[in-house]
Amino acid sequence: MVSPEGDTEAPSGGSLVEGDRPAGSPRVDVLSAREVPLGGPRAMRVRRTLPQRARTLIGAWCFADHYGPLEVAESGGMVMAPHPHTGLQTVSWLFGGEIEHRDTLGTHALIRPGEMNLMTGGHGIAHSEVSTPHTTVLHGVQLWVALPEEHRDAARDFQHHVPEAVQVDGAEIRVFLGSLVGRTSPVRTFTPLLGAEIVLAPRATLTIGVDGVFEHGLLVDSGDVRLFDTVLRPADLGYVPRGAETLTMVNETDAPARTILLGGPPFGEAIVMWWNFIGRSHEDVVKAREDWEASSERFGVIEDFPGGRLPAPALPNAVITPRRNPPTR
Repeated sequence: MVSPEGDTEAPSGGSLVEGDRPAGSPRVDVLSAREVPLGGPRAMRVRRTLPQRARTLIGAWCFADHYGPLEVAESGGMVMAPHPHTGLQTVSWLFGGEIEHRDTLGTHALIRPGEMNLMTGGHGIAHSEVSTPHTTVLHGVQLWVALPEEHRDAARDFQHHVPEAVQVDGAEIRVFLGSLVGRTSPVRTFTPLLGAEIVLAPRATLTIGVDGVFEHGLLVDSGDVRLFDTVLRPADLGYVPRGAETLTMVNETDAPARTILLGGPPFGEAIVMWWNFIGRSHEDVVKAREDWEASSERFGVIEDFPGGRLPAPALPNAVITPRRNPPTR
């Protein structure tokens, strides 16, 4: 998935609200989403909670798009022509529908609900994403992970994993990255990460142990979910700083509530993120853009995509400065 033209690492949209909490309860900051188009005359619109000025990353998670449920007949579905990535891993997770993925490794794979596709675009990769013809409703998340400096030129890679559903205290949990509730994903990452879908039964309360070294983010897809003492509405992302060794969430509704839990140790490096590139300087993204526009071997070619590549947008008339998270309050 691509970032829309002109979108940089420090968008002004979205907002942060610190949740009310009694003394001793972990702090929960509410990151609200902003709606952005992915381009084209019938632009598919997504809700973006990362990055924003209030928070650039949660662990190494640096980008979170949440979309649907979208009626394909009305939205046109997802049609992402070949486009590049550098310095990151993409994580695709669907709740509904099906997407066809092709990349310059030669991968041709389908993304289905409950199945994770992770693509590494360190030095450079290109891929396309198109919802399949029989998909009527499209619904899911697209997530990016920043690669640390020592691995940001990693070789292209693609991994597929189907996590088993685990039943815990009125919740169904699928761990697609890292470890939670006694389950560990075999998928390789370059920093410690947690990624899991948690579906809470109506009115269920769930308390789970987590790594206190991690900071966490809980993205709500459906339902009203109380994280500690803060209620998160659909499309909200609740942020919990490092130090919490348990997370307690309550489904406040009479229907199942679906969430995505993200986590990782704070990412200590400042990054530059522009369009689909992650680097450490303005010059990094300028060079990546030049290489893409020149059809460099850096990104490779998708031979069997029925159409042209996605051109890079114009660079901003300013130097893009590296960003890290604001100091912890």
